[in-house]
Amino acid sequence: MAKKSSNIVNRYFINEFGAYKVLVQVNPVTLEGLELIVHPDNRIEKTEMEFDEEIYDDLAEDKFEETNGLAFNLYLSQSEGELPAGEGE
Repeated sequence: MAKKSSNIVNRYFINEFGAYKVLVQVNPVTLEGLELIVHPDNRIEKTEMEFDEEIYDDLAEDKFEETNGLAFNLYLSQSEGELPAGEGE
């Protein structure tokens, strides 16, 4: 019997909206992930997300480009220690 693999390769997307940069991480199995918004002052807003089956169509429509996880993880490491968006306000 084949053993189920627990190795999941997340997918990463990036887009710029004016002075803001938005990076999205999607777990293709659970459709959960993170959204990072990099503000012009380099403040990083991190939000846990639950996506639906149309997430890839939505990202394409909004002109997100698929990328590797390097940039996402660099920004994520800079955001560690900050409160998630909406908390502590």
